[in-house]
Amino acid sequence: MEDLVNNLESRVCNMHGSNGQDKQLQTATACNDSPGKKCIPSEEMTDGLDSAATERLEKGLMQYGCPHYRRRCRIRAPCCNEIFDCRHCHNETKNLINVEQKHRHDLPRQEVQQVICSLCSTEQQVRQVCINCGVCMGKYFCETCKFFDDDTSKEQYHCSGCGICRIGGQENFFHCYTCGCCYSIILKNSHPCVEGAMHHDCPVCFEYLFESTNDVSVLPCGHTIHVHCLKEMQQHLQYACPLCSKSVCDMSKVWEKLDIEIAATPMPESYHNKMVRILCNDCGTTSLVQFHVVAQKCLNCKSYNTRQT
Repeated sequence: MEDLVNNLESRVCNMHGSNGQDKQLQTATACNDSPGKKCIPSEEMTDGLDSAATERLEKGLMQYGCPHYRRRCRIRAPCCNEIFDCRHCHNETKNLINVEQKHRHDLPRQEVQQVICSLCSTEQQVRQVCINCGVCMGKYFCETCKFFDDDTSKEQYHCSGCGICRIGGQENFFHCYTCGCCYSIILKNSHPCVEGAMHHDCPVCFEYLFESTNDVSVLPCGHTIHVHCLKEMQQHLQYACPLCSKSVCDMSKVWEKLDIEIAATPMPESYHNKMVRILCNDCGTTSLVQFHVVAQKCLNCKSYNTRQT
């Protein structure tokens, strides 16, 4: 069995050897495997194998795992030497409210050294194929991230720029080295760059965005936020970025309605000559305008997203 496994892994290594350079996506060095890294879907592993060998590799497919991932192994945490289904299971357990603050910690994913096969319970060094029973412990496997996942419908890929695995298909994303993260290819020539845009907590729920498994939205200002947090803001009629106060969407229709409301709401005569200085949150222009109890309009971009200074 060990000879069969070693032979199989040798074939896999040959298929994914170093090419000496990273590929490019559009004009930037894109999300791509660094030379020699193994991010391997098992379809390539089973190519050319007989039915018995293929059946052995596929045994237990999608039958094991946790709420976070379908996989056929568990990991031994290098930080506390305990066994968990995945790093998220570890982090959730070790950061519970009833755990003393000094004992709370996250699992460093790339430091995992040992895995335990879910089918035969053999503990071994990190590898894609169990050295004892020959089962593939994850259809997708990244040797750098020590990451296993049987559900390849997520279209996982490893981004050398981010240094971690992402989902959604490598061809659909590019890595922005200014923002320090992967964005949809749709945003390649249209997003405003903000240094380290994803390397901070969500301004609503305070989860660290760079490693979040939830969808993230890039606002017109360049700041980032969870999609579900943005929707929750909009449900509460909050349409300004929590970080810089710029509008998060096209508000022109709202401004038109405010024009009508202000025209229909004349101020008392004593306020006719009252002037106030305002700062526009959208364009940054300072204006001197007539005071109105409803809102003050920016003279430059016609936005009502303003504040008195």
